[in-house]
Amino acid sequence: MKLFNMTRRAVIAAAAASVSLGAPAMADGHQVVDSIHFLIPGGAGGGWDGTARGTGEALTNAGLVGQATYENMSGGGGGKAIGYLIENAESNHGTLMVNSTPIVIRSLTGVFPQNFRDLTLVAGTIGDYATIVVGKDSPINTMDDFLAAYRDDPRGTAIGGGSVPGGMDHIVAAIVMQAAGEDPTAVKYIPYDAGGEAMAALLSGEITALSTGFSEAVDLANAGEVKIIGVTAPERVDTFADAPTMKEQGIDAEFVNWRGFFAAPGLPDDKLAMYQDAIGKMYDTPEWEEVRARNGWVNIHNSGDEFLTFLENQEQVIGDLMRELGFL
Repeated sequence: MKLFNMTRRAVIAAAAASVSLGAPAMADGHQVVDSIHFLIPGGAGGGWDGTARGTGEALTNAGLVGQATYENMSGGGGGKAIGYLIENAESNHGTLMVNSTPIVIRSLTGVFPQNFRDLTLVAGTIGDYATIVVGKDSPINTMDDFLAAYRDDPRGTAIGGGSVPGGMDHIVAAIVMQAAGEDPTAVKYIPYDAGGEAMAALLSGEITALSTGFSEAVDLANAGEVKIIGVTAPERVDTFADAPTMKEQGIDAEFVNWRGFFAAPGLPDDKLAMYQDAIGKMYDTPEWEEVRARNGWVNIHNSGDEFLTFLENQEQVIGDLMRELGFL
């Protein structure tokens, strides 16, 4: 199987993110929305959880939103929360659901029948690089070490992730392994329900390495609980500059996962405009910068029609990639 050259296809998701990276209006200190209920389609500790809670923290601390509440609703690879939002649309017009690249992937693979077109598109908000991490006591310190262990015992060197087989964490692992010259379909991948359970499996020694979001790994790396052995960024991320990129280790793999917010179908236009206004103003607040820097996120803001264009572009690019890797 030929090596997948990420420079040929550019960074997944970020390729379309250039649609809108402009600075939104300055926050004026006035409350825009009374309250937002954030619906999180996975368990605690994952990237969706961190994005929803971090966004709610910034919006409320900046005074743009009066109150934020949160609800974790795992199941069906995110499909349970999407179905709930659609089936109870009228009673959920005060709810924003966080989602990301998997809403595209899982629709393509038929994990659930809905796709982003069945929801009200609010805004894309951030990007999060992917990373491969190992436990603090692992003898593995670099991607070269990991690849040596894998080549010595492929079936005994499992990579875990907080997504279903063929989901985003799996695809990232496949991209990295293919770029390293390995058959991506031969990698032993073990799925868990969101990043928290996957990280627990890594720390217990159940898996050799974990494919996860950079923001999910940073706090544990700072605490010395895990070692980040490779990041899918074009250059080192300033929030954890000790973490080497894949590229500097000879693995030509780049990937960034967008995250953003969706509302129930039929959301009134005036309420949609308020949500978009609050999120747009959030970017120029110190409260948001604190959250963003803490998590190592990249600002990727696209709203309304620009968000739709972004998602349709990603649907095409990821579909092509998944066919190339044998997932479709």
